[in-house]
Formats: sequence, structure tokens, C-alpha cells
Amino acid sequence: MKAAIAACALVCLLLWPRPALADGAELFQLHCAGCHVNGGNIIRRGKTLKLAALERQGVASEQAIAAIVAGGQGQMSGYGAVLGEQGTQEVAAWVWQQALAGWPKA
Repeated sequence: MKAAIAACALVCLLLWPRPALADGAELFQLHCAGCHVNGGNIIRRGKTLKLAALERQGVASEQAIAAIVAGGQGQMSGYGAVLGEQGTQEVAAWVWQQALAGWPKA
């Protein structure tokens, strides 16, 4: 009887729908917005996520942003271990889209 219950539990765990991964905007709100609200930077005003600042810093691409999200830079710690590769890419894509759009207010 215990084996049957264990087998049923295993099947349920394998087949149960998994929660959808959070998208870049949600991950940004959870992990980044505390310092980078609306693309700004509360620690270093010149190091924002606005397009002009990204271009000035030489990180004006989704790939460059992803590298910083994953590994960190300067005073910012990396979030690669927290977000994983998928989450890192989603945050970078979202940040890049916002930068290109001028960080429109929601």
C-alpha cells in the first residue's frame, strides 16, 4: 500500500503543472527596482539604465546588460545564481526594451 501511495505521489509531482516562470518585468521588480526604479540608480546617479547612460558606459546591448545582471559590476552584485540563465536573459531583454522606449511610466 505504501509503495502505491509513493508511486502516485511521484506521478503527481511529475505531471502537476509547474508555475510559469516570471517574466523580465516581474523579475526586475523583485530584484532590481529597489535600486533602479524607473531605470534610475539610487546609489550612483550617473549609472542609470537609460539609453544614453548605457551607451556612455559601453553596455548598449541586451548581451552586455545580461552579463552585468549575471556577474555584477562595481557596487552591484551579480544575480546570475538567483535568476539563472533564463531569468538573466529575461531581465536583460526587458531592461533593453525599456531603455529603447525611454523607460515609459506604467
